[in-house]
Amino acid sequence: MKLSSCLLVCALAAPMLQAFPVPEARGEQLLAQGALAPRTPLSASEASEAADSLLTALQTRNAQALFDRLSTPLQNATTVEAVKGRLNHAHRIQSTRVVAIYPGMDDTTVDVIAQTDQGSKELLLVLDDEGKLVAWKWLGETLPIETTALKFVRDLNAQRWIAARYYLSLDFQKEISPEDLERKWSKLSRVLGGVKRIKNAVISSRGAEQQLVLVTIEFGTVTDNLFVIFDAQGRIINVDFSEDLV
Repeated sequence: MKLSSCLLVCALAAPMLQAFPVPEARGEQLLAQGALAPRTPLSASEASEAADSLLTALQTRNAQALFDRLSTPLQNATTVEAVKGRLNHAHRIQSTRVVAIYPGMDDTTVDVIAQTDQGSKELLLVLDDEGKLVAWKWLGETLPIETTALKFVRDLNAQRWIAARYYLSLDFQKEISPEDLERKWSKLSRVLGGVKRIKNAVISSRGAEQQLVLVTIEFGTVTDNLFVIFDAQGRIINVDFSEDLV
């Protein structure tokens, strides 16, 4: 998903849709809106091919090949040597199998089963519109800001607006009230057919003044990633979904 300046606080600023329960016809209309939401131009076959190239680079620990397949923002934020260092500390992969591909509005999530030196493990890849790697992680290994991002989204989904607002920086709290969170999350959820499952979180970039975590959410009509942006102290300073929802 592209990082845009159209953040959740303004991208979803349209009036909140009526509260549940909704009439059947209204529900069908909302589902149709979600079905018509823009999708990534990356096809499933292109995503599979891109994933295979990335998995080969991971399995052979080819840092240059992996670096070449990173998205431009990630390439600008790292080096081949840094990629090599991460590969040296990663699980040794013996074989891989792509088990699911989820095209989103402007990114694609790929679920992989990998046989490693420590047994079978789940691997998640997030690809941009060009099939370049935005983020990847071994599932089951959660870092602090990933935990915070998951708690934030789970509180939103449970309508715990004040609890969710706790994770925001003080400046961001001044910009967005609990009522704002309710209105914006409600529109996002309902237009995309409701939240079926909050799957996981993966760090895209960290260690700088701004850190990026992607939270993968399975909605009724699409599986996509919510971008949660943190400051260096681990507080949320912005949330970005998609300007295309406006």
